[in-house]
Amino acid sequence: MSINRAYYSATINDFLKSDTDTLLGRISRGSDDSSILQTQRNAWVRQIEVLRTALLSHSGSIYFEYSIPRMGTRIDVVLLVGPAIFVIEFKVGEKIFSAHGLDQVCDYALDLKNFHDESHQQFIAPILVATHAKAPDIFVSVTPQNDKLLFPIKSNTAMLPKAIDAVLSFVDGGAINVANWEQGRYCPTPTIIEAAMALYKGHSVADISRSDAGAINLHQTTEAISQVIHQAKDNSCKAICFVTGVPGAGKTLVGLNIATKHLKADGDTYSVFLSGNGPLVQILQEALARDKIAREKKKGNKLNKKQALSEVKAFVQNVHHYRDDCLIDDSPPTDHVALFDEAQRAWNIEQTSSFMRRKKNRPDFNQSEPEFLISCINRHPDWGVIVCLIGGGQEINTGEAGIGEWIDALHRSFPDWQIHISDRLTDNEYGAGVVLENIACRPNVHYNADLHLAVSMRSFRAEHVSLLVKQLLDLEVEGARSTLAEIRSKYSVVITRDFAKAKQWMKMQARGTERYGIVVSSQAERLKPHAIDVKSPMNPIHWFLAGKDDVRSSYYLEEVATEFHIQGLELDWVCVTWDADFRYSKNGWEHRSFRGNKWQKILKPERQVYLKNAYRVLLTRARQGMVIVIPEGDAEDPTRDSRYYDPTFEYLEKIGFSVI
Repeated sequence: MSINRAYYSATINDFLKSDTDTLLGRISRGSDDSSILQTQRNAWVRQIEVLRTALLSHSGSIYFEYSIPRMGTRIDVVLLVGPAIFVIEFKVGEKIFSAHGLDQVCDYALDLKNFHDESHQQFIAPILVATHAKAPDIFVSVTPQNDKLLFPIKSNTAMLPKAIDAVLSFVDGGAINVANWEQGRYCPTPTIIEAAMALYKGHSVADISRSDAGAINLHQTTEAISQVIHQAKDNSCKAICFVTGVPGAGKTLVGLNIATKHLKADGDTYSVFLSGNGPLVQILQEALARDKIAREKKKGNKLNKKQALSEVKAFVQNVHHYRDDCLIDDSPPTDHVALFDEAQRAWNIEQTSSFMRRKKNRPDFNQSEPEFLISCINRHPDWGVIVCLIGGGQEINTGEAGIGEWIDALHRSFPDWQIHISDRLTDNEYGAGVVLENIACRPNVHYNADLHLAVSMRSFRAEHVSLLVKQLLDLEVEGARSTLAEIRSKYSVVITRDFAKAKQWMKMQARGTERYGIVVSSQAERLKPHAIDVKSPMNPIHWFLAGKDDVRSSYYLEEVATEFHIQGLELDWVCVTWDADFRYSKNGWEHRSFRGNKWQKILKPERQVYLKNAYRVLLTRARQGMVIVIPEGDAEDPTRDSRYYDPTFEYLEKIGFSVI
């Protein structure tokens, strides 16, 4: 498998025996891209010359332009020499070792370490070669995680042989089996932003997702939906699919995959990915547009931001803009396939009618959001498909109707529509019992177990984080204790009362551009003494996409994201700051809202559910690990009495979370 991932691969001996023109020709042919610029060819020539000198006394294997589909990029050179994997990034002509370059080569090494199974247990040495830089000191050391990944090594042209020798004298073990390494499975777990960019570029979901038994359902779910789409088109009928799953299971990934797969695929099979999650849509559109501009620039083409965004918006849209367009124009929409992400958050009749009356001057509007959205696709005279991507326990705002309202809307107004749903809905977070009961006697209901994603894909370190969070929130102490013991060797979860320690912990864990940040409940209004103001506006685009040198980014730990900003997205490392709005007591969870100068009880059951779900969202955002901060409280501040915080900390400590 791996041998096909490089433009050129050979033994080091064969590489040394080949002349530069032959090597350049083979690398160019491997790229299958006729638009390669001369600057790229010149860079390859320089790399060949440098490596020919550096590898004279070594044997092993060499790979040029090694593909990293998850990141949509390629490693300049990978070397297998003895017991080490060398990941080399060349900066031809550069005189400095930029922070960006060091992060870049570290990210490539991390990708192999985390996602290529034959690289998991190997020493990996990332080397940044700035060809014209002054001779640096060669420093070889493993990172604090002690997982055989070395700190990025700086080298210029002349020092590269010494850098390789220094690594080989530092590491131990037998030579890597090249055949096994080349056949090793690449099982990545991309962030949703990485996934969107890779799929939009034309990668398949198989390229960018795991393929182990636990996650195989992802591919089966995609195939099941594709079959529904083809059957609906062939038989001129209308169908709705409900795709359910635990937090981080890959529902959004499935939706994006279907949307790209059927994006202008064959005549009228247009599809659109719709989400009511404003921050998610903004971030995806911005990331895709930036990536498209950068790719065009590499080809020598100019593309402005407006053009790029226009093309991207045909693929990813805000569901409210889609709804408003359909209100204005009552003709069938362009798309025959509409994928609604987080469909459980669509509004009920009361919330929709109120909004239409206040904001759209439609006093007689009497439909729920699901009913109106179904009616839009129903305008097609021939066929149409709606795919609802639904998370359990994810309703976090007033008027969010859950899966039940979609079913009720179908009963009220669309008796001929086919329903495709999993028969494995047993969890009360979906209102599952009621839903399955409501459709039991309806014709044209098709049950398919592949439409439920039961395994979290968000954390490649531990699939059962969502189960731990569910048990924690449901006060299942023994279950939570058992699950925590199972995951803690791979997934770090710690608790503390000290903000400074929490911030330092995250910074120590993160390598390369692994992203970290602080998340809090939108009701966490008594964290201002800790410089956290949930009412202060933050820009999700900057928070999620800006680099380490931008004060608006999550890295700076100055601005925080709430459940509304971060739902559907993820970070590598998360600091969850737990305020007194959702507090543990001997009677279970207490739900509070800060009003005026005191905490007031939240009495409405639906608002209690929203608050619990907000913490479910916050606690399931981390891919690799999280630190939970429960403040100490302040005896001189009655709104931050330690009695509001101590029981929560003691509850988490009782479950077994390590304290820092």
